[in-house]
Amino acid sequence: IMSDALIVLVTATSAEEAQTIARSLIQEKLAACVSRFPVQSTYTWEGNIEDDEEWQLVIKTHRRQFQPLQERVQELHSYDVPEIIALPIETGSAAYLNWIDATVN
Repeated sequence: IMSDALIVLVTATSAEEAQTIARSLIQEKLAACVSRFPVQSTYTWEGNIEDDEEWQLVIKTHRRQFQPLQERVQELHSYDVPEIIALPIETGSAAYLNWIDATVN
């Protein structure tokens, strides 16, 4: 089945921040599901190479909710420039994709 569902990737600074973002997105029906797990990130920030422990959020949502989801993440996030990257779900289980569609506003 073709899809308008998205996977949105966001990294957070701590387990607590990741949980706050995840719960808000679910409560506000901006996402159907948010998976969280610890990651090690290496990146350049303000000219320095950084190595940090972060929390990766894998957010399942619908394309129509990307803009409000992005705005909410930016409101809740402690980073000046949080990662907010949307990847299309081209196809998948009809039942799962229908559940995403029915779960988000």
